[in-house]
Parts: sequence; C-alpha cells; structure tokens
Amino acid sequence: MVERFATYIEGFDDKLQGGIPRDSVVLLVGEPGTMKSSVAFNFLYHNAVNDKAKGLYITLEQSTNSLSQHMSTMDMEFDKIMDKVEIVDMGLIRKKMKDLKDHTWMQVFKMYVKSLKDSNNYDLLVIDSLPVLDVLAKFENPREELFHLFEWLRDLGITTILVSEMNPDSRSYSKYDEDFLADGILYLRMTELGGVSVERHIRCVKLRSTNHNTNFYTLMFDNGKFKVTKMISDAKER
Repeated sequence: MVERFATYIEGFDDKLQGGIPRDSVVLLVGEPGTMKSSVAFNFLYHNAVNDKAKGLYITLEQSTNSLSQHMSTMDMEFDKIMDKVEIVDMGLIRKKMKDLKDHTWMQVFKMYVKSLKDSNNYDLLVIDSLPVLDVLAKFENPREELFHLFEWLRDLGITTILVSEMNPDSRSYSKYDEDFLADGILYLRMTELGGVSVERHIRCVKLRSTNHNTNFYTLMFDNGKFKVTKMISDAKER
C-alpha cells in the first residue's frame, strides 16, 4: 500500500485515495488570489497538529512574521506547531550566502535544506515559490537544472509541494515543462460569477500511483478549514 499524507481539504482527499504519496514532488499551480500559499501551509499545519508529520516551509516572497500572521487569521496558529513546523525566509538564506561565498545560490539552498532535513527529520517541504526560485538561482539551462532539482528532492526522502504562479490566460501549468517532471499537479483557479463575485476551484490534474478524480471542485474555507463541494456555479471550464 502507498503511504500518503492527507491534504486536509475536507472532501478532496477522498478523490486522491487518501492524499499525496510519500516522497512525491507536487506542483501547486494557480493564478494570483487562489490561496495557493494558504493551501500549502494548511497541508503542513494539519499534518503537524495531527502528529502525522513534521514540515518545513521555505518562503521566498514573504517574511516569516508576515506568513505566520496571515495564517493566524485563518485559525492556523503557528505557536501550536512551532516544534513540528519551521518557516524559513529569504533573510536566513541570504545570511547563509554570506557565510558560503564560493557557492552558487542553488548550492547554498540545497545545503541548507539538507542540513535542516538531517537535523530535524522533516517529512514535508513547501517551497513558495518556484518562479522566485528560478529568478534567484539564475538557471542557465532551466529544464536540465529543474530535472536535477526534482530528482534531488526525491532522493532527499521528503514530500514536496512546489508553489507556482500561473497566468490566468494561459493553459500551461509550467514555464519549463516542469509539469512533466512533477509527480503531481494540483490546479487552483478563479471563476467569475455574473461579474459580481468569484468562486475558487481546485482540480487534481495528475498524481502518480493514484487512481484520482480529475474533476473540478469548488474550494471553500469555513470555520478554520478548507473543504470542497461539487461545482456550485454553472460556469463553463476555461
């Protein structure tokens, strides 16, 4: 039987045979405003609260304080999981860069993540976000370097969520074909309802070793938890 980590999105894990397979590398893609970071943090938070796994959240866009404060407004109090989830932001990585001047940004990034994995034995990792990682690492051959990054993450023995931005007008889930490299793709989108309100949707595009449902579901956040329902709107898929 494949070991899995629940997403803790009520009603969605049932569509994934229980969740994300251990040691997978999964893209979490969507346009701005689709709550990608919140869904990713929710994954770490509830696995920690329920004593299922320890997690590491690397934020390359927000500070640790900004992220933890935002999540507290969603009833995900960082104080409750400080011994099981660590948040690392760009400031700490830049400090390491100064200590290791002869190494590239990606080399420092990998050494830092591996050091944290070795010392704290994390099971789950979120990298937020892949486009920022691309800019900071200054990939010269993006497809080849991303291939090696994905393989390195799998060899690390850690289940990874890579948060990635998607253009609302695009049908592509990736910039450098990383959707083919990933073990799974979770896609978030927003649909306008009558030009007045919007509805968030989630879909599992692919997930290896899983007999999963590929339909869109309405994603809602209520009473401190994410949940899905059948499509509320009659809007056509893009």
